[in-house]
Amino acid sequence: MDILDFTLTELEEYLVAKKFKKFNARQIFEWIYKKQVMQFSEMSNLSKNLRAFLEENMNISSFKDQFVQTASDGTMKFLFTLADNNIIETVLMRHNYGNSVCVTTQLGCNIGCSFCASGLQKKKRDLKASEIVSQILAVEEKIQERISHVVVMGIGEPFDNYEETMRFVDIINDPYGLEIGARHITISTSGIVPKIKAFAHQDKQVNLAISLHAPNDRLRSDLMKINDTYPLRMLIDAVKYYIEHTNRRVTFEYILLDHVNDELSHADQLSDLLRGINCYVNLIRYNKVEEFSYNGSNEVRANHFHQRLLNRGITATLRKEKGGDIDAACGQLRSKKIKESDGL
Repeated sequence: MDILDFTLTELEEYLVAKKFKKFNARQIFEWIYKKQVMQFSEMSNLSKNLRAFLEENMNISSFKDQFVQTASDGTMKFLFTLADNNIIETVLMRHNYGNSVCVTTQLGCNIGCSFCASGLQKKKRDLKASEIVSQILAVEEKIQERISHVVVMGIGEPFDNYEETMRFVDIINDPYGLEIGARHITISTSGIVPKIKAFAHQDKQVNLAISLHAPNDRLRSDLMKINDTYPLRMLIDAVKYYIEHTNRRVTFEYILLDHVNDELSHADQLSDLLRGINCYVNLIRYNKVEEFSYNGSNEVRANHFHQRLLNRGITATLRKEKGGDIDAACGQLRSKKIKESDGL
């Protein structure tokens, strides 16, 4: 068993069932997540019996290999090789408020957004909590700095891997774990309505972001096939349900595609759709992906769209581009490496 798959509560229950002490779980968590000691034999305040038990029954996973791209602004894009030789992608972004890591939750993605490099390889499997946690541990080890913020926006749909994503959040938020504040963790979903409603009852202070990208059903269905299953009316109702039960603000992510969804008429439709909802809009200029014909909105069109939302009473930000001089789009580097390994 991989000990990184255990929340603190689960590890406490497991060790007590094996006749060890409950507090041993806290000791182990502190060794791994505070001191980054990855060998049971080096956990010196554990009894010899417990260390021997852990050596025999558990392991602490690590990645087999890593590849790193570094941008001029300090953004780092990692490819990690898992135990089964599959590759995942993780991104470190440096901000004035701290270091943020964007983690992957699945091998590939089945959501099938028409502009997204993440879906170029279909989903093979879900990641385990240990494989998501390990992304943060590996980045911290590489840069020798603490990660203060986490966004669950990498390859895959987090709410399609709901249980492991929730376990991951519990581990990194735990005071004996990585102790990343809940309000410094953001989970993004393309709009799986039942899971948005379930998340409303998780009693977590984690931020929720919705990948919207279009202000009407026709355009959103063209861009995101999930809209055929959960159209905007259902999605907005689920968001209102979430806000009603949590009293928390929701972020709507909106990628600006040149002459596709960035007209002022789209901004007007978007403001009408979101008016009265406790939310803000995060506008993102699209990073070009060679396999798709889409281009990102230029600076002038993006600024006009942004200003139109503000003028119509919608709180919105236009995100500063990160990592523009490397394979910046989500899933782009992974897709390139997989093609290279396949000889394409």
